[in-house]
Amino acid sequence: MSEEYDLLIIGYGAAAFSAAIKASEITSGQAEIAMVGIGPLGGTCVNVGCVPSKMLISAAKNFKYISEPRYPGLKAGEYRSDTSKILDFIRSAVENERVKKYEDVLRSYNSIDLYKSRAVFIGDRKIKLEDGTELFGYNVLIATGSKPSIPNIPGLGDAGYITSNELWNLKMIPKSIAIIGAGPIGSEIGQAVARLGTKVHIIEMADQILPGIPSDMAKKIMDEMAMDGVSFSLSSSVEKVYIRNGKKILTVRGKENSDEIEADEILVATGRSPNIDLGLENTGVEYDRQGIIVDADLRTSNKRIYAAGDAVKQKYKLETLAAKEGVIAAQNIFDHAGIKIDISSFPVAVFTQPEYASVGYSEEDAVSAGINYEIRTIKTSDVAKERILRNPYGMIKMISERETGKIIGVQMVAEGAADMINEASVIVNSGITVKQLIDTPHVFPTVNEGIKLVAQSFLRDISMMSCCME
Repeated sequence: MSEEYDLLIIGYGAAAFSAAIKASEITSGQAEIAMVGIGPLGGTCVNVGCVPSKMLISAAKNFKYISEPRYPGLKAGEYRSDTSKILDFIRSAVENERVKKYEDVLRSYNSIDLYKSRAVFIGDRKIKLEDGTELFGYNVLIATGSKPSIPNIPGLGDAGYITSNELWNLKMIPKSIAIIGAGPIGSEIGQAVARLGTKVHIIEMADQILPGIPSDMAKKIMDEMAMDGVSFSLSSSVEKVYIRNGKKILTVRGKENSDEIEADEILVATGRSPNIDLGLENTGVEYDRQGIIVDADLRTSNKRIYAAGDAVKQKYKLETLAAKEGVIAAQNIFDHAGIKIDISSFPVAVFTQPEYASVGYSEEDAVSAGINYEIRTIKTSDVAKERILRNPYGMIKMISERETGKIIGVQMVAEGAADMINEASVIVNSGITVKQLIDTPHVFPTVNEGIKLVAQSFLRDISMMSCCME
């Protein structure tokens, strides 16, 4: 005999919590809900992803400004970093965040039962836990997230490595790290630990860091990372790994030659794979190695089973996307809302310094879609507040429909790009035109004024404008 629930959620990360809370709100707490998962409550983001990584980045940024003041007339005294204390603080802060925003929140919902166990489907909407308990859901949401993807490199397992999951358990950050992969995880962590004194070398198979973003923006970020001491091997792959004299040695093959890189530790940052080892063959749910296949309503091929977050086969793996998909799934299950997800409208950000952020169409996307577009680019040095803050090394791009003037995409490299992109997201999702944006007053001086300034560049030469020109 199995326990029965109105909503059975596999996983307890961002998508799962959002779905459970929304389902409880929709049904005024009447829906019986179960959440089943393994590992620390809250999933990847709070425990080993967004929260600890941004704390590390913030610590490194503070240290950078202490050791290299931006303004003349400031001179730093003696300074040093103690990464063991930094990691201790991060672990403590993560625990507090998990307790406050997940454990305490869950206790306030009497209709949500929590099961800490691995789950396997044994039939349509029925799972079995490790202790033999069976649960059935009249509706099911799979929100099991993702895990680090590990490349098949000879000797890697024998030599040993860490991922972004294990980094936070180290006693201190090693003196030298070789990072395999220059995506967001590898680039963010690589720059941060380099600023704290670690010798960092990043190996990437693509011909740029952060593959998929505009190459000119990737180049600006890479140049800044190089100034922080990060070295790179692009268009390169790791052929093998071995131990020599207590060090980890990576044989790296480039287009024309090979090299050996020596490091105390190897960080594998080659992307993430969905957690879908769930016995899905017993459910009729279609999937492949990239994740569970869903329609725009987030339904799987089994119409009573939905999926959300990193477990889904989709372009982005984002905490905000997972949370939104969890809410939409709950609305579609209990309200029959028929809400569809459009991931092209979601803002994305990379927290290097400078940061990269994007929403909507890139120029490449617009070309592929056959859109008749216009594009403008300004430098952050064109923005008064950026000059005041001495952040001159970025750029902002804006894409609009030629016929209507509607803004369809924004990309930027800037120190505060991850915050600035939120305004751009509202602009793109609201269908605002270039003229409407220009007519919207902005506070002077602010970095967000750059978004208005790039819109003004559609109409005039901004070098001929005074600071507060409307």
